[in-house]
Amino acid sequence: MEQLSLGTTGIKQSTKRMHKREIHDEMKLVVPWGDSVAPIAPHAPATSAKVGHPPLAVETMLRIHFLQQWLGLSDPAMEESLHEMLLFQQFVGLEVGSNSLFIESVILRFLHLQEAYQRSPQILTTLNSSLSAKGLMLKSGTAVDSALIAAYISSKNSNGERNPEMHQTKKGNQCHFGKKADIGLDADSDLVHKVVGTAASVTVVTQTNALVHGEEANVFADAGYQGLAKREKSLRIDTDWDVPFLPGKLKTLGKATLMGCMLNEVEYVKASLRDTVQHPFRVLKHRFGLVKVRY
Repeated sequence: MEQLSLGTTGIKQSTKRMHKREIHDEMKLVVPWGDSVAPIAPHAPATSAKVGHPPLAVETMLRIHFLQQWLGLSDPAMEESLHEMLLFQQFVGLEVGSNSLFIESVILRFLHLQEAYQRSPQILTTLNSSLSAKGLMLKSGTAVDSALIAAYISSKNSNGERNPEMHQTKKGNQCHFGKKADIGLDADSDLVHKVVGTAASVTVVTQTNALVHGEEANVFADAGYQGLAKREKSLRIDTDWDVPFLPGKLKTLGKATLMGCMLNEVEYVKASLRDTVQHPFRVLKHRFGLVKVRY
């Protein structure tokens, strides 16, 4: 018979504060769990169900969902992690060593529940309101950008057609088929406050109104948003639009002149502020696995 170790019995061996535990403790304080649960609770199955395995509490499932997204785990991997790691069980609010069944279908059903009632945008709004109240999101400036999410063009599926929500676009000399993720980012805290999904063929400048909250003093955007100043009346936002100076005019001035030198320095500063929006796209593609999707 194999001898039990201190790790298998759940006895704490070290008092060292591990990085994951510190992150979990911070998230317990930052995320407004009660307010986030409220939009989902009316649509969740009753915890007193007598048929089959009783459903878990909504807050427990929401914590599992958040944990899954932060770590980029699939449903089976999330199930295994909950069984293996005591820290995860403590974070989601389960009794350590609990034998509760965490089958991947339960985790998937909770995701479908959010999709069916469009609760994810409401949770994001609640979270951002809490961050603003705590002074973590300053709202003085917004950086906007978009990224293409490729999709398979195959029509070998049950419907025999391509996804009607995805279309083709051309970027440079290369054609792309899929969707486009548009993000509005708080320029001071690097926190995402707006996310919009459109077909790849939709022009990015048309989505600006959905990516700003209206309180910012500056909006930072790349060359794809040229002409924003001309849309001020339709956008109804009193702000400064910081988009790149036209390359042709900048080249004409040259770096040798005083005006050209000053404009080049300004462009470097604006580019450094715009670059912060690239990090969420990395998380979206490489952490959440949205490099390429299928219908």
